[in-house]
Amino acid sequence: MTTANPPDGGETSGAVLDVRGLAFAYPDGHQALFGVDLRVDRGERVALLGPNGAGKTTLVLHLNGILTAGRGSVAVSGLPVAKQHLREIRRRVGIVFQDPDDQLFLGTVRQDVAFGPANLGLKGAALERRVMDALERVGMADFVDRPPHHLSYGQRRRVAVATVLAMEPEVLVLDEPSSNLDPASRRELADILRTLDVTVLMVTHDLPYALELCPRSVVLSEGVVVADRPTFDVLTDEALMAAHRLELPWGFDPRRIDSLPR
Repeated sequence: MTTANPPDGGETSGAVLDVRGLAFAYPDGHQALFGVDLRVDRGERVALLGPNGAGKTTLVLHLNGILTAGRGSVAVSGLPVAKQHLREIRRRVGIVFQDPDDQLFLGTVRQDVAFGPANLGLKGAALERRVMDALERVGMADFVDRPPHHLSYGQRRRVAVATVLAMEPEVLVLDEPSSNLDPASRRELADILRTLDVTVLMVTHDLPYALELCPRSVVLSEGVVVADRPTFDVLTDEALMAAHRLELPWGFDPRRIDSLPR
């Protein structure tokens, strides 16, 4: 079992996410994180893996200030995640929640995608360009005037991604992006994610999806990082997988995959 090395005190200019010694306990006393170190460099696609209750969601909610560290620090491109910086931090780190209906609440796709940038002061033609660019990146520009509830689940997931892309984030955090998608929608979303020029942190139990999209995986278990290695190495380490309740789908063997993500 290989644990992640903590970030050193040297140059961190390439780190878009820099988490150091992060510990957090909920008000009921439950300790969810016990000193997590995580560095993600610009342009990386990283999968965050681990069993239920490992602390993955707690970690993610620290990245844009929804939760505040009990101990340790979090920085985004050198900017500390602190109260005075929350507006900018939440522009830099966009979270796409597991259920797209948590992010789509207005009358049309256009209104939903425009909501965030409009709140930042964007107006008129500039706002329209931002909306259409985000929708084109996820293949949903033709649906701009449709009510979100008239779309399929997979289409709503793509619009939810567009609502975050419209903010021009530096980091896209995806919570279980493949859940409840049919095979075609799952593939379409993967094709889109590969084209995005943002840093991606993907929280998932879908291990084949992690292998397909993320060259690197970080395994969180009981509030600590227990592995930070190439995804292929994680998924083929039987002892690591068994120790932390990670299971591949029946019949899936990473060793039989001809090409891996880069």
